[in-house]
Amino acid sequence: MSQQNQICQIIAQELNVRVEQVLATVTLIDDGNTVPFIARYRKEVTGGLDDTQLRNLDARLSYLRELDDRRQTILKSIKDQEKLTPELEKEILATDSKTRLEDLYLPYKPKRRTKGQIAIEAGLEPLADSLWQNHQLDPETEAAKYVKDSIADPKTALDGARAILMERMAEDANLLDKVRTYLQKNAELQSRVATGKEQEGEKFKDYFEHNELISRVPSHRALAMLRGRNEGFLQLSLNADPAQEESVRGSYCETIIAQHYALYFNGSPADAWLKQVISWAWRIKISMHLETELMGALKERSEIEAIEVFATNLKDLLMAAPAGPRATLGLDPGLRTGSKIAVVDATGKVLATETIYPHQPHNKIEASTNTILKLVQAHNVDLIAIGNGTASRETDTLVADIIKRHNLKVQKIIVSEAGASVYSASELAANEFPNMDVSLRGAVSIARRLQDPLAELVKIDPKSIGVGQYQHDVNQSMLAKRLDAVVEDCVNAVGVDVNMASAALLTRVAGLSTAMAQNIVAYRDEQGRFESRTALKKVPRLGPKAFEQCAGFLRIMNGKNPLDASSVHPEAYPVVKEIAEKTGKATKSLLGDSDFLRNLRASDFTNETFGLPTVTDIIKELDKPGRDPRPEFKTATFAEGVTEVKDLEIGMILEGVVSNVANFGAFVDIGVHQDGLVHISALTDRFVADPREVVKAGDIVKVKVMEVDIQRKRIALSMRLTDEPGEQQSQRGSKPSNDRRNAPRQSQPQKQAESANAAMGGAFAAAFAKAKK
Repeated sequence: MSQQNQICQIIAQELNVRVEQVLATVTLIDDGNTVPFIARYRKEVTGGLDDTQLRNLDARLSYLRELDDRRQTILKSIKDQEKLTPELEKEILATDSKTRLEDLYLPYKPKRRTKGQIAIEAGLEPLADSLWQNHQLDPETEAAKYVKDSIADPKTALDGARAILMERMAEDANLLDKVRTYLQKNAELQSRVATGKEQEGEKFKDYFEHNELISRVPSHRALAMLRGRNEGFLQLSLNADPAQEESVRGSYCETIIAQHYALYFNGSPADAWLKQVISWAWRIKISMHLETELMGALKERSEIEAIEVFATNLKDLLMAAPAGPRATLGLDPGLRTGSKIAVVDATGKVLATETIYPHQPHNKIEASTNTILKLVQAHNVDLIAIGNGTASRETDTLVADIIKRHNLKVQKIIVSEAGASVYSASELAANEFPNMDVSLRGAVSIARRLQDPLAELVKIDPKSIGVGQYQHDVNQSMLAKRLDAVVEDCVNAVGVDVNMASAALLTRVAGLSTAMAQNIVAYRDEQGRFESRTALKKVPRLGPKAFEQCAGFLRIMNGKNPLDASSVHPEAYPVVKEIAEKTGKATKSLLGDSDFLRNLRASDFTNETFGLPTVTDIIKELDKPGRDPRPEFKTATFAEGVTEVKDLEIGMILEGVVSNVANFGAFVDIGVHQDGLVHISALTDRFVADPREVVKAGDIVKVKVMEVDIQRKRIALSMRLTDEPGEQQSQRGSKPSNDRRNAPRQSQPQKQAESANAAMGGAFAAAFAKAKK
């Protein structure tokens, strides 16, 4: 079997799909097809794999190919050493784990001269072998036979023999696998405060004396402890035997080593020395190696979970409901430097900009009111988008008063301004608005992100949008790759109006590079709007392959061909033509005729090229051409008079917007400049393992204020509106006590774990609030 087929078999088993599906998909990927294109337009080839399955397949394919490259390097290295046996080669070829592969390579890996190698060169390997094999030998007596030039005495000889055996154990792949398996299940992560760092590291006080099974440490706690260690406030270690009494010497891992080699001690002369060898091998070699490895694995697992949290939140934010093409006034609130205003028309074009000073220390309320009123009336503004940063609620109150006093038919909405300042100072913004003050660009961004969050947020580095969990502690290249995939999937799921889109948005379309996107905009500026998809072929550097990949995701509104405004790919237009001819209807009249299309049988229009999945998709698209998969636009109403944390009262029921979701709960913006935390146990009456089962970023929810800590700026909320503040949390949202899969060890009470979660959430909330602008 070829290595390609073997890789595809592994992936098929992991994804629970057929090998043929994986083989076909790998061929498409290798031919330069993008995931969005494959997911949408090659369903017959892949057997209907969706974009999530395809992303997982692509990631796993990269991992296994990297593994295979490493495998070949290792095989060559061992072969060059003339130490490659058929059995070893078979093991190396069979493994699908990088860890196992490196374990097998350990004895043959080039390294600096070790004590064991020096001992072998000194001729002490026969001593090590004889004592290992014959326990009846007296170590001192045997060692005396090896005293010579470089070996001064029996002790030196025994030290060398011990070094040889210790290295053998530390390089035994099968032994390492057994000990690793035991530690993964039973070892405990211990966190202690670094000496003298109690005050300076107070934000990590929940981990000053914390014990938890390493297999059960959730990602947010792991990353918090790892950050504490990196900043010098915490010391982390692994306890291999947490259940063992302190008075018991040795580790159960030493028993595992003895059992692995079938060593049974019954008082023979060499037993004590061999026990010491095993103990030293564990404490000096194996434990240190595996502790480093398991800590690394914990970090990697936690990073992957944190990245997925970020990716999920980003997707929810990007796919938030757009207000649509309506004239909008964007307001970026401020105090001393004033509030910035930008008015954009339905297409996002900037019509006017102003700066007003309605708040302290200026208090120019009347002048500010007149400016807003004049702009709303002059440009027929439908929406007012107010950034949620400093002075947001004060500005919201001002705008509400203007609307009420002057009976304006305008809707005001608080909009997240996360990343707006990053965009304002970016090269992209400078190119878009070269003659506009940086501060005013933020107001433009706020207005546009209400009209279409996706189109505006793609201009900002996803890491600057502020919906991540410990985003600065995770692998940055892995994070960037995952977030880029999320943005790409979202943009292509919605589709892009090629005559309206910015270069930043076009860059995210499947098959288009940055250069191609810029060329499309330049061609559009020079030649005028595109009247058809085929006109895209005239754009410099946009060749046949790029056109194939991008055409279905680019929309031509009110163009020559009505199908150009839909997600029907140009390659499939002949199918629509056949439907029209067979039914005697014009193509244009097919669009939106639900009653007629509902009675069509997709199987009547299939052929060798277009199968049932594609024809079914085409008929669905004809029913609702160019439909937007995003939800209907809705807004939250913040409570009047509640603008700061000090205005909150225990027991208040408020409406808010979910701003972020973490593994331990959800953060909700209730309009007081500090997001409150709904702990996972307070999201609903039933147990949930993942907060995303209940809420997602952008959801409008009702919450009850359970606790307010003004000094530390912490707000505890509950979505269980019948909960009473101050009472102990009921068990409705907790896992039954007899199920400990998600709980720490018994030595770490559930209450302490919940407290650690809440404290961690508070720290994260503070960091999140700080990063929002």
